[in-house]
Amino acid sequence: MLIPDSYRHKGLRNRLVDELRAKGIVSESVLDAIRAVPRHQFFQDLAFVEKAYEDIAFQIGAGQTISHPSTVAFQTQLLGLKNGEKILEIGTGSGYQTAVLAQFGVKIFSIERQHALFVRTKKHLELMNISAKLFFGDGYLGQPAYAPFDKILVTAGAPFITEALISQLKPGGRLVIPVGQDGKQVMHVLDKQADGSIVSEEHGEFRFVPLLEKRN
Repeated sequence: MLIPDSYRHKGLRNRLVDELRAKGIVSESVLDAIRAVPRHQFFQDLAFVEKAYEDIAFQIGAGQTISHPSTVAFQTQLLGLKNGEKILEIGTGSGYQTAVLAQFGVKIFSIERQHALFVRTKKHLELMNISAKLFFGDGYLGQPAYAPFDKILVTAGAPFITEALISQLKPGGRLVIPVGQDGKQVMHVLDKQADGSIVSEEHGEFRFVPLLEKRN
């Protein structure tokens, strides 16, 4: 069931956008995407809908969270999306980041490890008319059947960067991934050059739930 998107919700989104701008999000297209997506639709408990437009993470079940809006905006900004690009998202989660990506007119392929969350989010994104191909599986492996990708976004903390993900990037492609363990990661941006070499940059510390390997 979808929750109506009221004038109050839209006003709260405008206030959130102002807050994100003050925190350093400079891409107007990213801010427009945050403004367009009703984050309250991704909260399962209606008692907490008012929390949807605060810059906080929130539990969504299965040990997972919906990320801070500032984190979603920052990772999206780092991707530098262009209309029509193929994007691989590792960690569908609630689908909020997926919905933000969809505002850019990109082709989204998204993988979720938690089966109950995968089923719930797939139905929910369909209700919201968000176009994305969702897969249940191991994010460490990427999605080789649909590779190569222009951009890859990892939305969970990875202990290391897998060669599988790098190999699935197009030359000129970009991988945005938080790397680290024990609840603290450093955001990495890896750009794949025409000759296959990688140029890497770091963009500050974050806290994500861990990326899980498939175990069955």
